[in-house]
Amino acid sequence: MPMPPNYVDLHCHLDLYPDFMSAVQDAERAAVYTLTMTTTPKAWPRNREVTEATHYVRAALGLHPQLVHERAHEISLWDQYLPEARYVGEVGIDAGPRYYRSLDLQKEVFVHVLQGCARHGDKILSVHSVRSAKLVLDLIELHLSPSKGKVVLHWFSGSASEAQRAIDLGCYFSINSEMMLNERGRRLVATLPIDRVFTETDGPFTRVNERTACPSDIVQTVETIAGVRKSSMENVKSDIVHNLRMLLEPRIS
Repeated sequence: MPMPPNYVDLHCHLDLYPDFMSAVQDAERAAVYTLTMTTTPKAWPRNREVTEATHYVRAALGLHPQLVHERAHEISLWDQYLPEARYVGEVGIDAGPRYYRSLDLQKEVFVHVLQGCARHGDKILSVHSVRSAKLVLDLIELHLSPSKGKVVLHWFSGSASEAQRAIDLGCYFSINSEMMLNERGRRLVATLPIDRVFTETDGPFTRVNERTACPSDIVQTVETIAGVRKSSMENVKSDIVHNLRMLLEPRIS
């Protein structure tokens, strides 16, 4: 990293914005270290090409759990690209009503992903865990030790005890503004160890002032976290940038 970023957006989908290149350039100009997810392995080559020359934007290799029912066959393509990818996402499990029928297949794919990351080592994963925190944590504990890879739980909505278990397993959490719209979410954000906290937008699936959120909007998330934690915005910002350096060790890129 040539210069420390101003902010961090550890979960975004820049290739789903109307203008992918413009979204990347906006993140670059704002000096927001942005981890852009792919939802299928087929999207990886283009994402890698667009981001490989940037200072602050990195692409993650994913197979989204909500797409597993129709894209599970792409896991072989995911395997093919994994050696090229330091970052993995979006992956995980979604046990919500719309996707519950594919739960067994999702589990199979997620285990495959975890085992692949463990074999290669030094991967950073952004993990989806809708209505499945216990299952996701069970599988992480079984298949990916902290020495083999680092897990960031994206938009975590599990219980306080599940959050503590995730902390004990070495997991991090990426927090967006919409998580803090209810008391349960604010309580979670207030009690997480600050050295396990990152910010995210999950754009374009979130909104700010009636428009689609983008990485430069992460400043508002930092401000909200500071309010919830009764800290200063500058301290929270500094802590999150420091956490990024720790997450990227031993290979800062």
